[in-house]
Amino acid sequence: MLHRNVGDLMTTAVVSVRRGTGFKDIAEHLAEHDITAVPVVDDQGRPIGVVSEADLLRKQESQPDPGGHLTAVHLRPAERATAHGLTAEELMTSPAVTARPRWSVVEAARTMAHHHVKRLPVVDEAGRLVGVVSRADLLHVFLRRDLAIREEIMTEVLTRALGLSLGEATVQVTDGRVTLSGTVPQESLIPLAVRLAESVDGVVDVTNHLRAATDAPAGTPRR
Repeated sequence: MLHRNVGDLMTTAVVSVRRGTGFKDIAEHLAEHDITAVPVVDDQGRPIGVVSEADLLRKQESQPDPGGHLTAVHLRPAERATAHGLTAEELMTSPAVTARPRWSVVEAARTMAHHHVKRLPVVDEAGRLVGVVSRADLLHVFLRRDLAIREEIMTEVLTRALGLSLGEATVQVTDGRVTLSGTVPQESLIPLAVRLAESVDGVVDVTNHLRAATDAPAGTPRR
């Protein structure tokens, strides 16, 4: 099976800034390109951090309430330093959490969840920035048509991987939800079929109605 990876899904027209880029210039970059964060790169184009909208808004968050209705926010030392930052190097979250183009969607999604980030700068073997992948990019795998998903499961999972003949097992796909039905020669093939179907790009859920041929009702063709 061919799975789309980070390199297939990432945005390659990357907006980045340097260490000395000023607060206002960063805000203008975010607004102009309709993005919520920007990687900070060194002179070799390697990501050293990320400045997000949240990093910029910390400056406003630290200010007294003009109306005097809200008490001052307590900031940790690192947050206080960011709130007073004027350049990308002072504002950024560092080090940058990065991905590689060959990473799977699963690996990228787990890294985002683990580090509580919404996007990952993507770097090549030399550590240079080559793209950015976001949570929205990863969700593109779920935009596959049901017919394409069904054909891949029929061809790659049931026929090639499991060696089943046409007609032994059937596949229905509705809005990414897969239903496997029919018979397989051995019971041990059932969990394997389900696991492989779940791994196909675009699959949301798999319902299993497969049975081993030995458990099929009388009159059911067997191998």
